[in-house]
Amino acid sequence: MPNPKVVAVEPAENASLLLDFTNGERRRFDVAPYLDKGIFRELRDPAYFRRARAVSGHVAWPHDQDFSWDTLYLESVPVE
Repeated sequence: MPNPKVVAVEPAENASLLLDFTNGERRRFDVAPYLDKGIFRELRDPAYFRRARAVSGHVAWPHDQDFSWDTLYLESVPVE
């Protein structure tokens, strides 16, 4: 069974994203490990980071940074 897709994203503190998935789960994804890598450096700007949007099941920003739903689901942790 494929991993669920993102239906909503909420940028949170400490470079993390709160994610709602199609299976009803709410999870937190830590973006910090990616902030020193290539195109993701722009996400260090808090105003730009907050522009994250759920698009077709994944999370994307205006300048083509994105994370697939597989990465988001597999590398995130459940939120109580």
